[in-house]
Parts: sequence; structure tokens; C-alpha cells
Amino acid sequence: MATMEESPRSPEAKLGMRVEDLWDVQEPQLSPNDKLNACFESIPVSAFPPAPSNQEIEIKSDATLAEAVKILAQHNVLSAPVVDVDAPEDASWIDRYIGIVEFAGIVVWILHQSDPTSPRSPSNGAATNGVAYDLENEALGLGSAATTSGNFFEDLTSSQLYKNTKVHDISGSFRWAPFLALERSNSFLTMLLLLSKYKMKSIPVVDLGAGRIDNIITQSAVIHMLAECSGLQWFESWGTKKLSEVGLPLVTPNQIIKVYEDEPVLQAFKLMRKKRIGGVPVMERGGSRPVGNISLQDVQFLLTAPEIYHDYRAIAAKDFLTAVRSYFEKHEGAFPMSSDLITCSNDCTIKELIQLLDQEKIHRVYVVDNDGNLEGLITLRDIISRLVHEPRGYFGDFFDGVLPLPPNSRV
Repeated sequence: MATMEESPRSPEAKLGMRVEDLWDVQEPQLSPNDKLNACFESIPVSAFPPAPSNQEIEIKSDATLAEAVKILAQHNVLSAPVVDVDAPEDASWIDRYIGIVEFAGIVVWILHQSDPTSPRSPSNGAATNGVAYDLENEALGLGSAATTSGNFFEDLTSSQLYKNTKVHDISGSFRWAPFLALERSNSFLTMLLLLSKYKMKSIPVVDLGAGRIDNIITQSAVIHMLAECSGLQWFESWGTKKLSEVGLPLVTPNQIIKVYEDEPVLQAFKLMRKKRIGGVPVMERGGSRPVGNISLQDVQFLLTAPEIYHDYRAIAAKDFLTAVRSYFEKHEGAFPMSSDLITCSNDCTIKELIQLLDQEKIHRVYVVDNDGNLEGLITLRDIISRLVHEPRGYFGDFFDGVLPLPPNSRV
């Protein structure tokens, strides 16, 4: 530990030392959980290390969907803030940014426009406003998903609709302004609660003076920070506990949203969009063993490498996994592989799980028994939620109608 004090291994480890210093001066009667809450409440989010330079991207509102998809894929990010190109130079941040666009929103919007029963013109108001809400209930029905042939996405990505539609044309499929952001002075505790209990996958931190987004803190970045804190007292007292000791997994087998290997792959993306989840296991038909994983990030392969499905009359989940793996063998390092199934056992510790998630750069781990049968699911959000708790009345009027509160909120 002395070596960490003398020469921190990373900005995240240095931040961990700051928590350690605060931990040592907390009131002795506080529980470890309350101590951590107090420590994180004392640190502003401005102290969080900036995102890697390759992830500091913004997408212009007049970029085409094709350009937006290419930017997201190249930078290995699921979403990015959209800058209004018509905003004046001195605009406040809330007028400068029109929202956050993501892979899933682009794909679902395109599929909606491709449906003969839907308005096809991107300039049609009905097609661009509020579409996301209709899609989550109606679009990508099993019928359309089952009949989507392999060359569908090749045709789609070469279409004028895909090439000419601008990001600002699909406003209904991503969060419109104002979206929720933190100020630099907000606390770590606020940030951790938003990423866990309030289900945000990433949080923009704005510099009010400059009127710009200063940092984007993701669930993955928090997990990486925790992984870098190995060896510190506050982390070890929590991280050496077994999963069951901290109440994980939160999601049991019968609660896991899943698809079977012979179901259409679009059903997987439909479920992720509708249930607001980051991925689904692909299950063997007639069994309880997962054979693969499909995540939101895999949506990119439908748009950036559509040729890999060329020979499929209909793309089942197992075909999708096979095609993506084959693509990787030919284009090693082209994209991160997120379809691999990463598992752990029930006797794993929090620390081991955090190190696994950080090393593999994944968002979910499946808990399995000795025979590979599915026993639970743990996401980045679940781990962060075990680190802190929300004090009664903590947020007050913080949300002011911007973000729906969870059903079990005590605010």
C-alpha cells in the first residue's frame, strides 16, 4: 500500500487514496456502508478522471445516420451527445446539446421507417416525433423479425434513407433536450446513485462556465476505478465479500430476459429496447444453459458489417453469433467482441467480479452452476448499487420532472 501512496498507479488509484483518507477520519460509530456514503458525498464529480480521448466524441446534428453509426463504432461507444450545429457560439449547454443518440435508437428508427405501414419520409412529423414510445410497444413484432433476410441490412445501409437522414431528423428515438446532466460540483454519491438506482448508463458532466460537456462518466468507468482501488482498506473491506454476502445476484434465472438460439436476432434487440436492458443471454433450446450473449453494442454489426449475413434467409440468434465470430476471425481487432459469454460462480468475490468485468470490458456476467446452468445475472449497475445507498430525501427536487423515479423510490 505504501507504493500506491508514493506513486499512484493511475488517476483512478489516486482517487481511491482520496477515499481512503476520508475513510480514516469518519466517525467510528458509522457502519462501513454509511462511511462509504459519507466519503463519496465529500468528493465532487469534477475529480473523476476524464474519459479517454478516443471516447470524447460529439456528433453534429446535421451528421447522417451512416456517419453517426461509423463514429460510434470507431470509438467503441454506445452513445454520444448531439451538438446543435445551429446553436449560437455563446449558447448555454442546454441549448448547445439536443440530446444523446445511441445505436439502438438509430436501428429501431430505421426499421420503423422500413415498415410499409409506417411513414417513410424522414421529414414527416409523425415519423420523427415520439416514435420511440410507439416502437417500444409495436415495432419489430415477431412476424417482421422472423422474415428479415440476411440481405435486408445490406439493402438498408445502401439506401437513400440511411445515407440522407440526419441525426436531428430522428429526435423521437433518443433523449431530447433537456437531458439529465451533472454539474462539476455535484457529488460522487449523486453520480453513483444515478448510475445504479436510477438506471443511467452514462452521465454527462457539464461545465456551466464554458457551456459544454466536460466529461461523460459511464458505469464501465466507475467499475474501472474500483478495479484500480485494489489493496486499499476501504475497498478490500467491501470487495473481499462473497456475492451472496452483498445480496448478489439481484436477478434470478426466472427474471432474466432471454432469447433462444433459434429465435430471430431482431427479437433480442426488440427485447433490449423494450425492457431497457443492455443485453440478453442466448439459451439452448430446451435447456437452461446459455450458449452466447447479445448486447446493445452488437447492434453495430447489423449496420457496419451487413455483408456477414448475406447468405441467411432469416437471421436467428445462433446465426448472428456464428456470423459475428466468423467476422472476427477475418478482421481481428476490428471491433470489440461482446457476444462471448462471460460467467462466474456463486462463490466469487466482489473484487474478483469487478476485475473480471474490467478486464473483459463487458457490462454483464452470468452466474452459473458447475454444469453451466444459468443461476443469475449481475450487471455493472448491480455492483454499483451494492456500494452506496440513497439517504432518505437525498434528491429532493433534483429531478424536477426530468427523469422518472423508480417505483421503490423514497424521495
